[in-house]
Amino acid sequence: MAKFKNQRVRDPLHDLIKFSANEFENGMWRVIQTPEFQRLRRVKQLGFSELVYPGATHTRFAHSIGVFHTARQLMSIIEDQQGAANLQARRRDTALAAALVHDIGHGPFSHSFETVAARLKLPSATHEVVSASLIRDSEISAQLDKAMGNGFSLEVSSLIAADGPTDIYSSVVSSQFDADRLDYMRRDKLMTGTQHSEIDYTWLLENLRLGEVPSSVDEEATGLVETLVLDEKAIHAAETYVLGLFQLYPTVYFHKATRSAEKIFQELLFRVISLVGDGSTEKTGLGSQHPLCAFAREPKDILNFLCLDDSVIWGSLSQMLHAEDQTVSNLAKRLRDRELLVCIDIREAVSSSLGPNADAAAVEKAVEVCLDEIGAWYADNNKSECMPRVILDKAQRRPYKMSENSGSPLNQMMVVKGKGLVNISDISETVRAAQVFKLDRAYIDRDDTEAKTKIESILRNAIREEEKNAA
Repeated sequence: MAKFKNQRVRDPLHDLIKFSANEFENGMWRVIQTPEFQRLRRVKQLGFSELVYPGATHTRFAHSIGVFHTARQLMSIIEDQQGAANLQARRRDTALAAALVHDIGHGPFSHSFETVAARLKLPSATHEVVSASLIRDSEISAQLDKAMGNGFSLEVSSLIAADGPTDIYSSVVSSQFDADRLDYMRRDKLMTGTQHSEIDYTWLLENLRLGEVPSSVDEEATGLVETLVLDEKAIHAAETYVLGLFQLYPTVYFHKATRSAEKIFQELLFRVISLVGDGSTEKTGLGSQHPLCAFAREPKDILNFLCLDDSVIWGSLSQMLHAEDQTVSNLAKRLRDRELLVCIDIREAVSSSLGPNADAAAVEKAVEVCLDEIGAWYADNNKSECMPRVILDKAQRRPYKMSENSGSPLNQMMVVKGKGLVNISDISETVRAAQVFKLDRAYIDRDDTEAKTKIESILRNAIREEEKNAA
């Protein structure tokens, strides 16, 4: 008979995270010891955010264990309220294992790497796809199957690859109120030191209940589905949760300096992989056997992907500094020495000039005109041999997606109201008012006065035109 041992991890957010002496949790502990999971120690949770917030050096490793711990807390609420007789233990364990390994497929600097992979149409364009592959075909799969029987790893990978939650257990892993978000919001706040985005985690968990909501497929009712819902007493805590996520976008995730570093990294990675793909490895400053070059030659080889992490990139910059290719050399120096590009915030300039009462459509039109004209000017005036003269940055995030997967109430935050359940967006003006966070920016070299003057001229003309139309 196998002997199991209690294990524990000291975590800055959760304090002690314990792994009990039973078959499942000891199996999860063995998963953590695999090379694939240990690699997450070398992938930072917030990528380049430490260039702005020096304390933001926490890793995907710590976050993943924190998500597992948070998922257990949510599962204990489900178990207590369902009762042992109704609990689907296999689905619970599958979801908990998925919570632990959900980020296993992140590349160096996480989402920045995915952007380059998508641009190059590489198979590692999304970490969920890589995660599912690793869970099926690596030492992780062996440990999962050893703990819970053959086929368990396939169940875990299928849950991670699924398009949205399918039952109450998978909603703990992926929904608008899941263990992933509940951990990273609190962890990122703690490690960056920002005073925004505080949430009342204890009160939220204290007021979680089991509820049943109608489900449908292709607008046809399929019956009731069980989900976690919030007691009405926690509505203000739920609003703070949504607003907390909204505040993290401008202050942390989309900080202009962080995004500048990300853009430099993306251009550097794109250039290196392109050179290697063209047979010009010697121009990169890297040896032919360097992990980045090996990946560029065979991006479908999962072993090549696993050799990449943040430390590999940081350690390569001094070599790339001496690259024959001037673009590689210039970008590597900028990244190593934090010589970031200057940000011209197009959307902010337009919004400020047109004023708080400006028509939203007018703002959008002016922004798009600016971006189009800047892009056209760049196409005709990119004389630099070291790097692009202008890098445009466009992104948006909604803190609460009102109708995402509308056929699945599992992906919504439902609140007890009287004898029924309602979507929080239907009863909270605060949630409804939480606007989509949008950014439209241009990044240029601080010494490129021609580009700066041109962009500012384009901005003034677009703003003047909208002011004329509004008059």
